[in-house]
Parts: sequence; C-alpha cells; structure tokens
Amino acid sequence: MAYEKKPAAGGAPQRRRFGRRKGCRFCGDNTLKIEYKELRNLRYFISERGKIVPRRISGNCAEHQRKVTAAIKLARNIALLPFTSGHSFD
Repeated sequence: MAYEKKPAAGGAPQRRRFGRRKGCRFCGDNTLKIEYKELRNLRYFISERGKIVPRRISGNCAEHQRKVTAAIKLARNIALLPFTSGHSFD
C-alpha cells in the first residue's frame, strides 16, 4: 500500500459507538395495540418511500415487528395505506 493506517491516539483501534438501545414501544406500553385500523400507530413504521421500516431501526422486538408487518400488509390490501410513496396518507 502507499501508506499505512495509524492507530488511534489512545493506542486502541477505533470502534464504532452505538447510541442507547431503543426499547420496543409496544412492550413498554400495554395500552398500545397493533391493529390495521390504527393508521396513526402504523405510520411510524413506514418510510417516506412506502417501505416497512426494519426492526433494527424501529426498535421493535421480533414478536411485535411481525405483528406490525402483518397489520401494514393488511391495511395496504384493503386500501387504508398506500403501497408506494406516490400516494398520500391523508
């Protein structure tokens, strides 16, 4: 190589730092329900492009992410939510 990488000032290799782990909002608050009719709750789990937000970004646990995904797909099939970003929520 043309040059060598220098170690960090402390001598230890640099590591990626992660922020605080997000907790599942449905596990923390039992009053929230995952239903295809609750569009206000499902809107947080859809990106601007209309894609379902992955679990590592949304912070949901595996069980609730599966339920959210199923609810979003059901709401799309009965035309409560758009499939693409070309349509608006309201």
